[in-house]
Amino acid sequence: MWFKNLQVYRLPAPWQITAEKLEADLAPHAFQPCSSLEMQSQGWISPRENGQLVYSINKQMLLLLGTEKKLLPTTVINQVTKIKAAEIEEQQGFKPGRKQMKELKEQVTDDLLPRAFSVWRSTWVWIDPVNGWLVVDAGSQAKADEVLKLLFKSIDKLPLETLHVAQSPVAAMTDWLVADEAPGGFTVDQDTELRSNTEGKATVRYVRHTLDPDDVRRHITAGKQCTRLAMTWADRISFVLTENLTIKRIAPLDVIKENSDSTAQNDDERFDSDIMLMTGELSKLLADLMQALGGEVKQPGL
Repeated sequence: MWFKNLQVYRLPAPWQITAEKLEADLAPHAFQPCSSLEMQSQGWISPRENGQLVYSINKQMLLLLGTEKKLLPTTVINQVTKIKAAEIEEQQGFKPGRKQMKELKEQVTDDLLPRAFSVWRSTWVWIDPVNGWLVVDAGSQAKADEVLKLLFKSIDKLPLETLHVAQSPVAAMTDWLVADEAPGGFTVDQDTELRSNTEGKATVRYVRHTLDPDDVRRHITAGKQCTRLAMTWADRISFVLTENLTIKRIAPLDVIKENSDSTAQNDDERFDSDIMLMTGELSKLLADLMQALGGEVKQPGL
């Protein structure tokens, strides 16, 4: 198992917390299914379906946020409310007022919720207390924020900080393309996005297309900047770096797959092996990427 996306945050390095303490913090916020009148429920679930909320190996920890959401489209609520309103109008001889319609809509929602279908999703969290990383496997900031909200609710005085680097990803990626040279240990791949800062936000995208340095420089000279760049680290992991420092489309390359533990006897052993490999490689990738972006910067007041 490998994370696909990395929303990266900072913890103290090392962060002095044990799996047992973390387990105790998460337990009061374990997942509970939606009640008949709830639209959504979120909570911590067991990463390995063994009742434990914290998976720990080699000083690395994994958490899993479970989310259940009822599917009750607004159009359905409005349709049923309209029918009920017509019945009330016929009974009382005049149309329901605004307050009555609001109460009716709420009642319709409560009546329909127990029959609504549920959709389920889960979001992985990796905590590296040794190197001070907290990483959420989420493609959007909104999904990462759901995880952070429950983490802050679960862990008293969680020492989590936003990641800040000396050079913005946009400036760094643009410089790499202008120089036609990636930072040490990295190579530039064939996908990129160049976007203008003008009101029209003119955008050029290269998808699985060899980047011609002169062509790219012309776009940059015209005022565009690089907002997404596909890269490979150490010939081991490919990824896409975005303007907001999100790392997407993580993919281990053949050299890593060849080194994976083929002697694992069962699913648990394979999972352990995969996680140790993934966390070890991604920790090194994050350290090198921070260096390529000029190093981390401590914000005043943090």
